[in-house]
Amino acid sequence: MNLKKIIECVPNFSEGRDLEKIEKIVSSFRAKEGVKLLDYSNDEDHNRLVVTVVGEPEALSNAVIEAIGTAVELIDLNQHTGQHPRMGAVDVVPFIPIKNVSMEEAIELSKTVAARVAKLYNLPVFLYEKSASASHRENLAAVRKGEFEGMAEKIKQPEWKPDFGPAERHATAGTVAIGARMPLVAYNINLSTNDLDIATKIAKNIRHVNGGLRYVKAMGVELKERNITQVSINMTDYSKTALYRAFELTKIEARRYGVTIVGSEVIGLVPMEALIDTASYYLGLEHFSMEQVLEARIME
Repeated sequence: MNLKKIIECVPNFSEGRDLEKIEKIVSSFRAKEGVKLLDYSNDEDHNRLVVTVVGEPEALSNAVIEAIGTAVELIDLNQHTGQHPRMGAVDVVPFIPIKNVSMEEAIELSKTVAARVAKLYNLPVFLYEKSASASHRENLAAVRKGEFEGMAEKIKQPEWKPDFGPAERHATAGTVAIGARMPLVAYNINLSTNDLDIATKIAKNIRHVNGGLRYVKAMGVELKERNITQVSINMTDYSKTALYRAFELTKIEARRYGVTIVGSEVIGLVPMEALIDTASYYLGLEHFSMEQVLEARIME
């Protein structure tokens, strides 16, 4: 029996303001056989576009490579400003195994795409997460440290030689991280203060690297349009650290500064299980399971 293989990809592009450029990038995923565009969202404060797409491995990789080429052509990071850290026009390209695909297969696909991107666009590529060629390259934050501006010198260091492509930052498109990982949830919590220092301190206290919650990465972000700040979070394993834990710890840390939470948001798509887990906590549901979710039973 020939079971269809499905992989998800969530490429992040450093453009969240120019709608014409955004549409040109996203169009790479439209009307492609074997590929389905699930979602895309742009944020002007972050100046970032996040696309969620699924497909069969070969068709998906071709669409991703096309989109990367479009972004390299359209985006000049010398003119780019935004609240979100970035090192490339295409900042990060994760592949996530979804159906009938092993993590090993996702890793191999990421390496194939990385090699093709480097050759086609003369773009330096770092492999990260499960695809990383060395332990110090697994964490995206470590790879991206220094961002576009600092990468000009960083990339010349032997320990930061790209896995593919030239050991020289692309003049306008910078560098890109490509790899395979488990699903994550991009989750942002908005605060009732415009003091970025407070948001940064809260983010520092909740993230794992500083002794906070396991599987949580976080940073403080300023939302100038709304005159507030945000704790921007990546939940790298929602099954082991639930969303409600990040929310509650943020609330506790905010209290010491006299700050409250004014709202939160999920960027892109989120697994139903992550929301069920949180709903069960706040509703005090006992012995509740995915089997009781109507949509889950229909899709069986």
